[in-house]
Amino acid sequence: MPDKPAAEVRIDEELVRGLVMTQASHVAPDASSVPILKVAEGWDSEVWRLGREWAARLPRRELAAPLVLHEQASLPVIGPRLEATGISVPMPVVRGVPDESFPWAWSVVPWIEGSRGIDTPRAARSPWAKPLAMALGALHQEAPADHPVNPVRGRPLVTRAAAFEERVQGLVARGTLSSSDAAALTSVWTAGLAVAPWDAPPVWLHGDLHPGNLVAADGELAGIIDFGDVTGGDPAYDLAAAWLTFDSAGRAAFIAATGDRYDAGTWVRAHAWAAAIAVVLLTHSDDNPDYAALGSEARIEVVDSV
Repeated sequence: MPDKPAAEVRIDEELVRGLVMTQASHVAPDASSVPILKVAEGWDSEVWRLGREWAARLPRRELAAPLVLHEQASLPVIGPRLEATGISVPMPVVRGVPDESFPWAWSVVPWIEGSRGIDTPRAARSPWAKPLAMALGALHQEAPADHPVNPVRGRPLVTRAAAFEERVQGLVARGTLSSSDAAALTSVWTAGLAVAPWDAPPVWLHGDLHPGNLVAADGELAGIIDFGDVTGGDPAYDLAAAWLTFDSAGRAAFIAATGDRYDAGTWVRAHAWAAAIAVVLLTHSDDNPDYAALGSEARIEVVDSV
């Protein structure tokens, strides 16, 4: 059955063009004639390309509306640090506001040329290990007290224990997960619970770091997108990307490239978060084969590295 929530508003070319013409004509003076094309639709937002240079990002449901505001507030702070490492990010150039045609904030951002990282074979992503490690080094700096709060991402593992157990049991009951893989994933999760939680000040987190939110160009890592879940907390959440993105060789290169930035306990928690995210993907991707495949691949990487 469908997992993605239904859109609560109708977003079409006419709507996007009207918003751009009325609120973003200073960056898109040709908005009345520029090609406008829908290029992505996630659980929370849609992305429409505006000509060659720009894209519009619009929430598709009320629950996601604050996420655009989080991006608008946070990316001007963290974006320049990330871009200094050579990785492009979609820093808002227009902060769209609600009007009679659309009820929530929206953004115009630079278009990052390339393809989805999820479309690059896992074994070919190893060259991304060092640049991704450098980008996270720039990102994982102490967050201010008023950082955006996410109810799930970057929090202590124990806060997600019941959800993890419920999802694993459900996957076993559906026949999606074998008993042996369920036991292995649970062992990784339990190990994460057993180490001390993050006790330093919260650091900035991307909050949804996986290959679907990476952009590749000519085989290289070109960009990181979708900062809607940006928050502050335990960097282990973002570091789960080691298992979500890479094979064993790429993962070893990624971990080595972070140097001594993270202690052993942080990597144990990151492994546990990777198990949890794999389980989420396997549970909620019935209508998205790309992410179902990512969940299956991540499960293998998590289990094989026990």
